[in-house]
Amino acid sequence: MRIVRTVRELRAALAEARAAHSGAVRGGVHRVGMVPTMGALHEGHLSLVRAARAENDTVVLSIFVNPTQFTEAADLAAYPRQEERDAALAAGAGVDVIFAPEAEEMYPAGFATTVRVAGPLTETLEGAARGAAHFDGVATVVSKLLLAALPDAAYFGQKDAQQLLVVRRMVADLGIPSRIVGCPTSRDPDGLARSSRNVRLSAEERGRALAIPRALEAAARALRGGARDAAAVRAAAEAELAAAGIAAEYVAVVHPESLEPLERLDGTALLAIAARVGGVRLIDNALLGEPAAAGPGAVGQAHPARPAGLSASAAPADPPAAGAKPTQRTDP
Repeated sequence: MRIVRTVRELRAALAEARAAHSGAVRGGVHRVGMVPTMGALHEGHLSLVRAARAENDTVVLSIFVNPTQFTEAADLAAYPRQEERDAALAAGAGVDVIFAPEAEEMYPAGFATTVRVAGPLTETLEGAARGAAHFDGVATVVSKLLLAALPDAAYFGQKDAQQLLVVRRMVADLGIPSRIVGCPTSRDPDGLARSSRNVRLSAEERGRALAIPRALEAAARALRGGARDAAAVRAAAEAELAAAGIAAEYVAVVHPESLEPLERLDGTALLAIAARVGGVRLIDNALLGEPAAAGPGAVGQAHPARPAGLSASAAPADPPAAGAKPTQRTDP
């Protein structure tokens, strides 16, 4: 495994990999998969690496704590930086190249360009809570990472569902030739969505934080019980949070592709939650209303990696055409 610091070094490493594998892989086509991260790797990141490893000949993992997507200086300062540990985990998971640039490489002197995805995808939920600059920072850095490596596919977790939608919209609009792959939320055995911020939770706070996946389950249970009014589904989730003494920043029932608020659940909906537990801000989400699947882990069945009743996979479809009105899916 190689660690490179500049775009020039990254492109040289990928050119060498393509040359070394020329004619010997997948009909002569050398595929590159990329997993963008901010480091502090955990099992959620490694699950993305494994997904990339299964589909590609070379896997690139980026580690860059992007200052432009943090709206709170304290949050940026507190974000863990553990490159040596991350490198060991990445190597064990099958990463070929780590791209770990300094801020000056990504934003050199005179840098004056911002990539912005306009509309509800960036103005609601996290956009409303953290400000427009957050998704400007995400879109700008992801576009730079994708253009640096030009991977065939890039892998993102569904835990950041809104970010996934924003990246898909940006890639489609700019014509970046990379497939964006959404992977299911990775959860600890107790149901808490894996996050680099979880290490900042005390034992008591972590126990309280479990109310977040329970809230998603409560909403799914309400839906299975016949509730179709979005307010009733949302209230079921809010009650679970309130019982744990958690005041949510938002609990929203929205269209899974446009993020427009829904009043009724006649098809698939996205339930998104953001809440602070102690000083740690956590987000989570689940698709509601998906048709049940057969076998272990189906919707409504217990599963060790997620709360009962939550969807096994939660990757939204490709973004709707610009200006298109959202339509409710009619899944049974």
